[in-house]
Amino acid sequence: MIPARLLQDCKALVLLGVLLGILWETGCTQIHYSVPEELEKGSRVGNIAKDLGLEARELEERGVRIVSRGRTQLFALNPRSGSLVTAGRIDREELCMGAIKCQLNLEILMEDEVKIYGVVVEVRDINDNAPYFREGELEIKMSENAATGMRFPLPHAWDPDSGKNSLQSYELSSNTHFSLEVQSGADGNKYPELVLERALDREEEAVHHLVLTASDAGEPVRTGTARIRVMVVDVNDNAPAFARSEYRASVPENVAVGTTLLLLNATDPDEGANAEVMYSFRYVDDKAAQLFKLDGHLGTISTIGELNHEESGFYEMEVQAMDNAGYSARAKVLITVLDVNDNAPEVVVTSLSSSILENSPRGTLIALLNVNDQDSEENGQVICFIQGNLPFKLEKSYGNYYSLVTDAPLDRELVPSYNITVTATDRGSPSLSTETYISLSVADTNDNPPTFSHASYTAYIPENNPRGASIISVTACDPDYGENAQVTYSLVEDTLQGVSLSSYVSINSDTGVLYALCSFDYEQFRDLLLQVMAHDSGNPPLSSNVSLSLFVLDQNDNTPEILYPTIPTDGSTGVELAPRSAEPGYLVTKVVAVDRDSGQNAWLSYRLLKASEPGLFSVGLHTGEVRTARALLDRDALKQSLLVAVQDHGQPPLSATVSLTVAVADSIPDVLADLSILEPSANPDNSGLTLYLVVAVAAVSCVFLAFVIVLLALRLRRWHTSQRLQDSGGGLVGMPASHFVGVDGVQGFLQTYSHEVSLTADSRKSHLIFPQPNYADTLISQESCEKSEPLLLSGDSMFSKDNNALIQQAPPNTDWRFSQAQRPGTSGSQNGDETGTWPNNQFDTEMLQAMILASASEAADGSSTLGGGAGTMGLSARYGPQFTLQHVPDYRQNVYIPGSNATLTNAAGKRDGKAPAGGNGNKKKSGKKEKK
Repeated sequence: MIPARLLQDCKALVLLGVLLGILWETGCTQIHYSVPEELEKGSRVGNIAKDLGLEARELEERGVRIVSRGRTQLFALNPRSGSLVTAGRIDREELCMGAIKCQLNLEILMEDEVKIYGVVVEVRDINDNAPYFREGELEIKMSENAATGMRFPLPHAWDPDSGKNSLQSYELSSNTHFSLEVQSGADGNKYPELVLERALDREEEAVHHLVLTASDAGEPVRTGTARIRVMVVDVNDNAPAFARSEYRASVPENVAVGTTLLLLNATDPDEGANAEVMYSFRYVDDKAAQLFKLDGHLGTISTIGELNHEESGFYEMEVQAMDNAGYSARAKVLITVLDVNDNAPEVVVTSLSSSILENSPRGTLIALLNVNDQDSEENGQVICFIQGNLPFKLEKSYGNYYSLVTDAPLDRELVPSYNITVTATDRGSPSLSTETYISLSVADTNDNPPTFSHASYTAYIPENNPRGASIISVTACDPDYGENAQVTYSLVEDTLQGVSLSSYVSINSDTGVLYALCSFDYEQFRDLLLQVMAHDSGNPPLSSNVSLSLFVLDQNDNTPEILYPTIPTDGSTGVELAPRSAEPGYLVTKVVAVDRDSGQNAWLSYRLLKASEPGLFSVGLHTGEVRTARALLDRDALKQSLLVAVQDHGQPPLSATVSLTVAVADSIPDVLADLSILEPSANPDNSGLTLYLVVAVAAVSCVFLAFVIVLLALRLRRWHTSQRLQDSGGGLVGMPASHFVGVDGVQGFLQTYSHEVSLTADSRKSHLIFPQPNYADTLISQESCEKSEPLLLSGDSMFSKDNNALIQQAPPNTDWRFSQAQRPGTSGSQNGDETGTWPNNQFDTEMLQAMILASASEAADGSSTLGGGAGTMGLSARYGPQFTLQHVPDYRQNVYIPGSNATLTNAAGKRDGKAPAGGNGNKKKSGKKEKK
């Protein structure tokens, strides 16, 4: 091998010489340097300036530089020393891998001469690399029955150095079984081989560890090693064997599924597949096969099902171990299952009542329980009890049976249902318990009446409410359940003013809402006291009552009602008399009004709206009294018109007005004297009317005078007849003189009340009325001053009126005599409250005003002046049927007939409540009525 290497070197030198000769001949100049590899940076390669024939300083002056060729510059010029130095680390193995000789070429340019010089730098190898194996460890498998002399190739080493620094030899570590042989290849590399020198036995030594060393011949010598592990492959020549012939295990029954119970151990001296042992059951029953599993590779016995001591406490089985060659071994396995407290007590409800009446007696059976525990000994001993403070208890019955019974009275209203928890606990450690839940409903009995939410109710409703309006809602609760708690509302029957309360209000039987059936009137009644009953639907039903006070709130729905003076039906106004001598503050009249409302709605105030003479009269704000505000003057008109308003204080306020006519005169004759000048005649009609009035007064006076004469004649005739009868002794009883009215008494009445004046406010005509007086039952009612009726005349006497029409005498009044109460003397005396005396002076004016007002309105209505009805004093037509003598004083009691103790009354009206029957003569209506 070495002579061949030298031959190659010689050939290279010859070629190099030939090349240099050619270059010399062609005029090219090359400079040769030789340096070892791995020089440090800046190491001197050669003196380039000297070789170029230059000084060191001339290198820079003449522009000497290295021409780059695109590769990494390995060398550089030092201008100070003129030397060629290394520019970096030079690694021969990196630059010239596999080359026998490593040369680096570079060109140097001299710019002033434009001349290039070639430089060849030879890099010499040094022993800087040790031989190495690509695989540091090698495993070789050999069968234990391999023949001696067999060769096994080994990996060869690598060394990047060259020459003697490269790989030179191999060496194997000492051993008794192997040797090393090195073979040379055609490429000159050396390949080592391992030779088996002695037979192998795996059971004796399964692995052989060898070391292969590769060395070079450099200075210093470098080596590389590789570890060789020889694996002896086994041959199946041994049978498996168990460590024990019998395996025992005791496990609790609550062991988890998959738990390893036993580990079987069967060994085989062989290795690998020959030592692989497979485990299996040789004998096992079906129940054990469902609970246990034997791992064929690992030899572990584990559970695949849940163990239960109560089912089986012991298991026996047989296992075997077999290798690949069929060699096997056998062993027994005994497993004992230990009991644990894994079964909780069982509670079975054999009989159960889901509901019980709340009035059930103590000891009533609710449920029958059967308690059992499958565990044994203390684990199977059970204790039962009820949790919580409940009105129940458990009583031990036959065997494992318990009875659940009531231990106290039940009340559904307090506790409607119970969730009973029966706990059964065993004596194991740890103890197990079972809870059984029993739901028990307490059935309701009707033992509670409905209860109202309030002890009493008060409701308010304004009057004039719409029908069907909701007033109040009452609520009653019944703590019972179901039908026993269904409350129905009703009203307790009662009456108000003779009418059932059910006519006024009603109540919704389901909701308890009270409704108004009518529109309430505060003026009719102001409150209602009701009794509301609430009863349930139980059997028997229970009920309770509550009082409800319903108050009607007043609304301002009534206008003030003027009682005096009332408005005449013909549209005229009443006439009040005020003397001209009246001082300021003189009471002329009083406006009397009432309001059916109450409270503020009934507070009335009076005020003067309009007066024909402002400032002459004033009206009391709260009294309604019409008084003179100043003294009357002669220039003041005879007729004064007043408009008085009466207003309440409601919201909104309501009011009423009344018109008054005040006649300013000192006496009645003055009034009559001033009638002709009360209003000047503006046309012939006014003067004609006055003439008619005068004629009518004269005619009435004449008729009245004739009536008195006839009456006197009749009296004398009867007296004469009675005297004749007495003288003749006929036994006839004479008529008492008290049955007749004396002529002087009639004359006294006529002289006092023979005329009445009616003045209409704002009228263009004045009416002078001469009414025919009504002497209680003896006088005929005169309808009007414009209507003519015959008087009671004797014989065929007739009276002519208006000189044109003849009035035939009406039939005499059969009830013309005075009543017993009107007779003069002791037999005709009345009680103290009916008799009267002639009024004193302080009431005279007021009496005359009432008489004039009554005569005027009754004359306009065609009614009697004085005999208008019982107790009305002739004012019924003006004041209406409700205005009786309880509103205005009965001045008839103040009228008497001189010479007699009787007063002028309407005895017939008192007796039978009928008007006199003698006033049905022919009537003739007057001309047109005057405009008001």
